[in-house]
Amino acid sequence: QVQLVDSGGGLVQAGGSLRLSCAASGSIFSINVMGWYRQAPGKRRDLVATITSDGTTNYADSVKGRFTISRGNAKNTVYLQMNSLNPEDTAVYYCNAVAGKFGFWGQGTQVTVSS
Repeated sequence: QVQLVDSGGGLVQAGGSLRLSCAASGSIFSINVMGWYRQAPGKRRDLVATITSDGTTNYADSVKGRFTISRGNAKNTVYLQMNSLNPEDTAVYYCNAVAGKFGFWGQGTQVTVSS
């Protein structure tokens, strides 16, 4: 089992920055890939970024060049640095981890970008 805790969300003006954190515990050595998803009211939950155990990253087109996903030296920590935020980035952001055929989710952290 893997448990994920998201943090770092908040209210920021357009053009500002936030850094989200995700702490994993449990069977952390079984995790193959971690990522961030986001869901705005009335919208589906969409992929934002992923990072594999070997450090390969992938981003949604909407955040390329603005967001950076990274892992700490301890592989149980993942970060999402968000720069040049705009109101369209407003959503609940969820950390995700895949361990074998199982997926796990954080509780979500609210990001609100004002215009």
